[in-house]
Amino acid sequence: MRGGIKRRQFIQLLSGAAVAWPLEARAQKAGRPVIGYLSSKGEAAEAGILAGVRKGLGEQGFTEGQNVAFEYHWGGGDYDKLPKLAAGLVARDVDIIAASGLPATLAAKAATAKIPIIFRLAIDPIAFKLAQSFDRPGGNLTGVTMLFDPLTPKKLQLLHELVSSASIGILINPKNQNAVSHKAHAETAAAALGLRMTVLNASSGSELGPAFDHARQAKLGAILVGDDPLFDTESQRLVEAANRSKIPTMYYVRDFVVGGGLLSYGPSFDEMSYQVGIYAGRILKGAKATELPIVQPTKFELVINRKAARAIGLEIPSKLLFTADEVIE
Repeated sequence: MRGGIKRRQFIQLLSGAAVAWPLEARAQKAGRPVIGYLSSKGEAAEAGILAGVRKGLGEQGFTEGQNVAFEYHWGGGDYDKLPKLAAGLVARDVDIIAASGLPATLAAKAATAKIPIIFRLAIDPIAFKLAQSFDRPGGNLTGVTMLFDPLTPKKLQLLHELVSSASIGILINPKNQNAVSHKAHAETAAAALGLRMTVLNASSGSELGPAFDHARQAKLGAILVGDDPLFDTESQRLVEAANRSKIPTMYYVRDFVVGGGLLSYGPSFDEMSYQVGIYAGRILKGAKATELPIVQPTKFELVINRKAARAIGLEIPSKLLFTADEVIE
C-alpha cells in the first residue's frame, strides 16, 4: 500500500482511538466530577434546597462550574417521569446521584446499585428498604431524613390548640409512596386525641382546589398538609386554595408560611439540604456511602403568620404565639 497506511498500522490506529476516547472521557470526568441531581419537584421549588446543597459542597472545597458539575433532572411533580430520568443519569455515568424526595430516591435506587445515592427524605428510610440502619446504611445509599410522620401527634396537638373543632383533615398525594404511612400515622394520632380524621387527596395541582372545597363541605375545623414534592411545586396554588377556604391549615415547612400560609411545624430544610452537600463532598473525596450515617434533624420550628390568621378571621391563642419560633406579622 504505497502512499497509504498498511493494514496492521490501520488496525493499530483504530485500536488506539477506541482506547483513547474512553480514557479521555475518564480524564475529563476525573477533572470535574458530575453530580446528577434528581428531583421529584420542579426547578423553582428546589431553589432554596439547592442553595443549601451548594453551601455544604463549598465547605468541602467544591464549587459548581469550577471543580464540580451538576446535571439536573426535574420531575416537576410527575412521578411517572422519574424512572426514565434516573436511567438517564446512570447512562451518563455520573459520580453521585443526589435524590430529592421519596419518589426520586426510589427511582434512583431501582436504576443503580453502583453509583452512590444521597437522598433527602421525610420518611423512615429503613421502612422503605432504603437502608439497613441509620448508623450503617449499607448498599450505595445514605443521606438525610426529616422523619415527618413521628411529628404528626405534635402537629395535631398544635392544631387542636388552635381550633376547638374535633374534625381534622389531612391532605396527601395518593401517588406518592409515603401516602399510606402519612394516613396511618394521622389516624392513629387523631384517635389518641379523640379527633375525627378525614383524608383529602390531591395528585395534581388542579385537584388542590376541589380538595379544599370538599373540606369546606365536610365542615372540617382544620387541615394538616402531608409532605409531598407536588405540594412544594404547587405551593402558591396550595396556599391560595387553603386561604380561600378559610380553614386553618398547617404546613410542614416554613416556606409555605412565608408565602402566605397560616402556620407550619417541622425541621429546617436549610439544615438538612446543607448536609446533603457535605456528604456529596465527602464522597467525592473518597468516602463510601455505606460508611456515612443517615442524618436526622436536630431543630424543629413553629412558624405562624398573623397576617394570614387575620385574613381568615382567626385569633391565634397567646400560648401558641409565645411558643412560636417565628411570628410573621
